[in-house]
Amino acid sequence: PVDPGADATIGGMSATRASGTNAVRYGTMRENVLSLTVVLADGRIINTASRARKSAAGYDLTHLYVGSEGTLGVITEIRLRLYGVPETITAAVCAFPTVENAVSTVIEIIQSAIPIARAELLDDVSMAAINRYAKLDHKEVPTLFFEFHGTPTSVAEQVENVKAIAAEYGGHEFKWASRPEDRNKLWKARHDAYYATLQLNPGFSGLSTDVCVPISRLAEVIYQTRMECDASQLECAILGHVGDGNFHTLILFDPGSEDQIAEARRLHDNMVERALAADGTCTGEHGIGIGKIKFLEQEMGEGVSVMRALKTALDPDNLFNPGKIFRE
Repeated sequence: PVDPGADATIGGMSATRASGTNAVRYGTMRENVLSLTVVLADGRIINTASRARKSAAGYDLTHLYVGSEGTLGVITEIRLRLYGVPETITAAVCAFPTVENAVSTVIEIIQSAIPIARAELLDDVSMAAINRYAKLDHKEVPTLFFEFHGTPTSVAEQVENVKAIAAEYGGHEFKWASRPEDRNKLWKARHDAYYATLQLNPGFSGLSTDVCVPISRLAEVIYQTRMECDASQLECAILGHVGDGNFHTLILFDPGSEDQIAEARRLHDNMVERALAADGTCTGEHGIGIGKIKFLEQEMGEGVSVMRALKTALDPDNLFNPGKIFRE
């Protein structure tokens, strides 16, 4: 149900504690991994949990490894939480006059406790890109992609409530997709947005950013990010899982230009600083790797020393992904 995009794998999603377009209703990998089999640095094999529905037995080893980015052991087996396929699934696309209007709509939907399954934002740049790439005819303005799950009655109620909220913020002309083939086409276009945006400037590279903020601060942070991107000479697309406060900017730059590389990094770093100032996180789903080590230290403070102690205890010879998450 997490609905990983692009070429994501179950193992990679677990290791980075990633999410997908359905996370607003079904949660991230943190909520959907029940137990793991892990090979430790000294060759021991552990199972992190039983099949019991709940447990208070010792440390929560499952969630220690979910998000550890391969630094504490090798995950070899993953037990996942599954859900029944909803009786009714309906998708919709709705255009808005501004990014702020679209995000404000999502904030009110979430605060109204409407159990939408998906709420994805694509700005005007992203919509222009997927129109060309997937041969679609959507308006090239900030757009929300929704999906509703449940019984026919509950889905109808969700739809009417969302339409009413969207109308308050200038959202009109909903386009609907109920047949599986139509919904698949719609969501394939969303999943291919990264590749579609790269085609706007053939030969350019794309720097994909990733932050997450409290839903109440989302409109403010996205607006500030959009203003800074508009003031830059680089082309930027904004998209993301705005239903849970997570959004991305794809910054296009010429890999042969040192000035453009520096500008892309500046935009990225400012976006992360903006998220941290809003009591958010430097990464909502992509992980720390080597690129966000300094931001993890800024976000977690002394918590990083605790993480280091765990790493040293479980991997004293630094065999697993050395240089990731922590400074050498």
